[in-house]
Amino acid sequence: MDVRNCAECGRIYAYNGKLICHKCMEIEENEFQQVKQYLWDNPGANVVEVTEATGIVEKKVMRYLREGRLQLVPGQTGIMLSCERCETIIYLGRYCDKCADEISRGFKSGFAGNEEENRGSGKDSRYSIKQQGTIHLKDRFTRGR
Repeated sequence: MDVRNCAECGRIYAYNGKLICHKCMEIEENEFQQVKQYLWDNPGANVVEVTEATGIVEKKVMRYLREGRLQLVPGQTGIMLSCERCETIIYLGRYCDKCADEISRGFKSGFAGNEEENRGSGKDSRYSIKQQGTIHLKDRFTRGR
């Protein structure tokens, strides 16, 4: 079992793929629900209004936008998000549609290229050997974990 310190409160917790413990995840979800309810009742509110009304810090509201849990309404806020790759203006998430497609194609072609290399060389296509010599099951990536 992998244990880590919670990035939010510092407590030790059983790592579950998230950077924060279960208790902080519950708090985080409650805070998000407060923001969501405020925006439902006050459509078009900006980040400053949301933070003042809910008490949720601006950093968290901006993170909700980056995670795609909230979306900016074009022309109705003074906030601009930009693609982390090309700096095009976006309304949610981290990447614009073009960059997200390019990144996705890059991942897909990387996996497909490795399968073709292994098939052509007669190797078992379920295994991939990195240059450091570690072995990883390839079908774990294609089937999910």
